[in-house]
Amino acid sequence: MTAKTIAIMSPGDMGHKVGAYAHGLGHKVVTALAGRSDVTRMRAERAGFEDLGDLAAAFAAADLVLSIMPPERAEGFARDAVAAMGGMDTPPLFVDCNAISPVTTLAIAALFEDAGLAFANASIIGSPPGGAQPTKLYASGALAVELDILDGDGISVRQMGPDIVRASAIKMCYAGLTKGVMTLQTSVLLAGEMLGIYDELAAEFADSQKIHWEALGRRGPFLSANAGRWAGEMDEIAETLGAVGLSDNLHKGAAEVFRFLDATPLGRETPETLDRERTLEATMKIYRAALERQGKDKAAE
Repeated sequence: MTAKTIAIMSPGDMGHKVGAYAHGLGHKVVTALAGRSDVTRMRAERAGFEDLGDLAAAFAAADLVLSIMPPERAEGFARDAVAAMGGMDTPPLFVDCNAISPVTTLAIAALFEDAGLAFANASIIGSPPGGAQPTKLYASGALAVELDILDGDGISVRQMGPDIVRASAIKMCYAGLTKGVMTLQTSVLLAGEMLGIYDELAAEFADSQKIHWEALGRRGPFLSANAGRWAGEMDEIAETLGAVGLSDNLHKGAAEVFRFLDATPLGRETPETLDRERTLEATMKIYRAALERQGKDKAAE
């Protein structure tokens, strides 16, 4: 395998671990950290990234650009990337790896096509590289084969053919279930807390809905750390379902739930600062207090 230079924007929780994995395979990993937070800089340094300052410098050095960021930023960043690559003799292949709808994917692909630049689509399913199971990287588009350089123990690259939207489509359908269920589980348990039946509901779930109850115990106390990013993902899923003739209301509601969780005091946590000793019951009490404050604020308007 020939070592490549890979630019990753940005080194968030997922991005920096993808970069660390690529670095471990022998690739050079670069980024542009101008204006980025101390947390992002710490992650990039820990993962072995080289900071080249700005986008133009990072892209000029790269063979491959991976866009890994909150979905609401994906199209704007793609526009910035097209501008930064303009005039380059050998611009890199740009790969959008974000949780975006097929509609958004086509809009981004058109930006690169109109500029005569190379584009591929990818989506990430699973936890970041480094866990017990490989992260799945679904790839689509005529140039998606270039992502095979990342295939290995930490990332399993799954090629989906030349149709550019296929990688986005599977992400939307998959996360529509997995993350959509998270919001449903959280909502009904919080409703039980608000209605004064938390203990009885928890006991019933533990008795007859063990899969859901165990999932709530594992994930429920920590959803807020990712809720802001996942809200945008639900918006993209709502658009996806609406575009094929299904109701978009379910995932619009899921987006509202994630935005509520993000607005609670726990929304200020990051994956690095999570209180991993906090129980599900304690978490629901924090959410209840936030919901009650929200109700009082609305009543005062």
